Amino acid sequence: MPVQSMALPVSGQRVIVVGASTGGTDALRDFLSGMPSHAPAVLVAQHMPELFTHSFSMRLDSLCRMRVKEAEHHEKIQAGNVYLAPGHSHLSLERSGTGYQTVLSKGPPVNRHRPSVEVLFSSAARQLGANAVGVMLTGMGKDGAAAMLEMRQAGAYNFAQDETSCVVFGMPREAIALGAVDEVIPLAKMAEQVLAYLGVAK
Repeated sequence: MPVQSMALPVSGQRVIVVGASTGGTDALRDFLSGMPSHAPAVLVAQHMPELFTHSFSMRLDSLCRMRVKEAEHHEKIQAGNVYLAPGHSHLSLERSGTGYQTVLSKGPPVNRHRPSVEVLFSSAARQLGANAVGVMLTGMGKDGAAAMLEMRQAGAYNFAQDETSCVVFGMPREAIALGAVDEVIPLAKMAEQVLAYLGVAK
């Protein structure tokens, strides 16, 4: 049965949510460096120890046209910004006024991970519905696959990295197997295809 958003979206704001694990640091660099400074906001759950997420966000920020930062609790989600889950917390989002804000939680690991892609994608299904775009990048295991299906059932459009360009094809494979994915794309074309779907100029 399709997952329904709890209420109609509070705005037409589009948000891209990204999950990654093994091989994800390079994949995120390639994907995000292809996004223009005016792209919709991007929230990222990358499996990474907390000692490294801050420096990783700073490195990405130096390479990308979008502003990349480690997410903080209750930040207003704005276009042109990338919010990377800190290694100690789950990242999700909630409605705030006429838009959305980040939520950090130190709840138990989900699928053995914190941050968990499942937590981020599940909140996107509930809060964003058709305003969400999902991107599943390289990674081991199945974290986020079930919640990506929730996203699609709630009206989101989802992309997965293809096997050839993945370091590990686990997470994309599981999402594809569940029927959660609309398009399977090589990493080199991912930013271009996401922007084309959103109708955003490079």
